[in-house]
Amino acid sequence: MKIAVACDHGGLELKRALVRYLEEKGHEVVDFGTNSPESCDYPDYALPAAEAVARGDCTCGIVVCGTGIGVSIAANKVPGIRCAHCHDTYSAKFTRLHNDANMLAFGQRVIGEGLMFEIVETFLHTPFEGGRHQRRIDKIAAIEAKYSKTEK
Repeated sequence: MKIAVACDHGGLELKRALVRYLEEKGHEVVDFGTNSPESCDYPDYALPAAEAVARGDCTCGIVVCGTGIGVSIAANKVPGIRCAHCHDTYSAKFTRLHNDANMLAFGQRVIGEGLMFEIVETFLHTPFEGGRHQRRIDKIAAIEAKYSKTEK
């Protein structure tokens, strides 16, 4: 699987562990940075990762900051992205089953590596259930279309 990853300085160490883990599992990782502990702005990194997922260049994405909140908000501004901020495997399972989430967000100051790896495995191996849930995804897409600005 081709997975987009990104972080700000507050998520750098967790992202590094995540990249190692994903590569050991045989996934292709596209790293959108940052790769420096210097202070930076999370939207600058979450945005290109989310765009790669929305375009279909990557199957899914995982973004990290100090809390996971900022990167999830930034990623969710991209039409077609459903980024879930998960702290447990139950949420990861159901965000795939019911929401067809295509990105995960983590907070380095909130979650440890071991639990993150379990959440990632659950997320990557749980398929979208479809059915009545597709109708809800379609409604989310309609909201995005209503509020998205088109270039002229």
